[in-house]
Amino acid sequence: MERLRHHLLETGYTIDGVRERLGSMAASALAREELVPALRATADGDPLGTLIRLWWLGVPVPAKSVAPEVLESGLVETDGDQVAATVHLQPWETGGYLVSDRKVRPGDPGLRPDHVVGAGGASANLAQLVTRRPVGRALDLGTGCGVQVLHLAGRAERIVATDLNPRALELARLSWELSGVGDVDARAGSMFEPVEAESFDLVVSNPPFVIAPARAGKLTYRESGREGDDFCRDLVRRTPHHLNPGGQAHFLANWLHVEGEDWHDRVGGWLGETGCDAWVVQRDVQDPAEYVELWLRDAAEQGTSAYTEHYDRWLGWFDERRIEGIGFGWITMRNSGTLDPVVRVEHLAHQVSLPVGDYVDSVVDAIAAAHRAQGLDTALLRTADGLLDERIGLPGAEDPIRIVLRQTQGLRRSREVGTVEAALAGVCDGELALGPLLNVIAELVGDGEIPDSDAVRPLIAEGYFLL
Repeated sequence: MERLRHHLLETGYTIDGVRERLGSMAASALAREELVPALRATADGDPLGTLIRLWWLGVPVPAKSVAPEVLESGLVETDGDQVAATVHLQPWETGGYLVSDRKVRPGDPGLRPDHVVGAGGASANLAQLVTRRPVGRALDLGTGCGVQVLHLAGRAERIVATDLNPRALELARLSWELSGVGDVDARAGSMFEPVEAESFDLVVSNPPFVIAPARAGKLTYRESGREGDDFCRDLVRRTPHHLNPGGQAHFLANWLHVEGEDWHDRVGGWLGETGCDAWVVQRDVQDPAEYVELWLRDAAEQGTSAYTEHYDRWLGWFDERRIEGIGFGWITMRNSGTLDPVVRVEHLAHQVSLPVGDYVDSVVDAIAAAHRAQGLDTALLRTADGLLDERIGLPGAEDPIRIVLRQTQGLRRSREVGTVEAALAGVCDGELALGPLLNVIAELVGDGEIPDSDAVRPLIAEGYFLL
């Protein structure tokens, strides 16, 4: 594989090289599964165009245009004067390569049950969420094609990667070898079974979270076969047993919105007995029809004879369980070793600064500090960097109708506040304790009522003020 790796790099088969060669129009069309512009852009038969056609677009190429390193790789097959790829080989943003099965397109044969999905938006989302701090021992639970290992390799001393699908481990090993990543301890098994008595400083997982009715031939990369969102619930509840003191876990997950229930309570209940500090963020909610269509498209079932039957059965399954929507988001857990853990569950649909991993530790720190801090009257607070004070009022009016504090960094939250909180944001510099500051502000505001320092806790938890 070393010869193939050198050939890929020398030919320019990298993220930047492919983007430059395809151009913006063809790249955008390819994201919509339209191949024609990309085929036109790679029609010259040169080495880079050949690699893009062969491994990215998945179309046969003339044998005479294929380099010996490719022919000897074992990842292609020859039929007469044509060569076709047996896998999808894509460059990745870490500078490495990922080997997976090719994504099916409408009209292709159906997916095999042990299909190994390539890296995409969900993989990138998880990689952007994971803490950037160096760790000793890391676990990639359900490694798939091995993408998260490429991101962990630069900051974990030792990596264990597991998957229920033996074929996934086979292709993941090729991904790591082509990417120059060695010494990964790959193990076969479900959930935490391969690491039953072990613990880690970091656990990451893009698990099979798709919520679907049980069926024959389920796709192991996305469906667990468990009822509803039980798989994600059990993953959360079992994780603390495998976290070292101070260890963290980051997952992607789906959860159900059930008629008559609050989804905050549902997901918060998963975490309430774990003993870990936790932060749950819902990024999107889809109604049942949107959700079913998404995953039927994922398996290229549109246009097949089974599409309507599968669609109807899936919706009926949701109806029986009074499902109104399906949430998608992040779960972060930290084994803080406290008897008073805190769980924050929230919906954030707006754009945030990426990667979240650059500041996820400070987010969890703030949530925990706001919850456990004693005696806020004596606390020395600082206003967070990049905070804006936005005032909305009638022209010429002395007082605004609304005051909004808006973050320009990190999670970019915004919150409507009163005059006291706005004044506090203007003077907090870590030099004077909160209690005396509030006394002075109350006198200046003129209503004579001294605010309770505990009222500032939500603003600390959300990162407007730093302890």
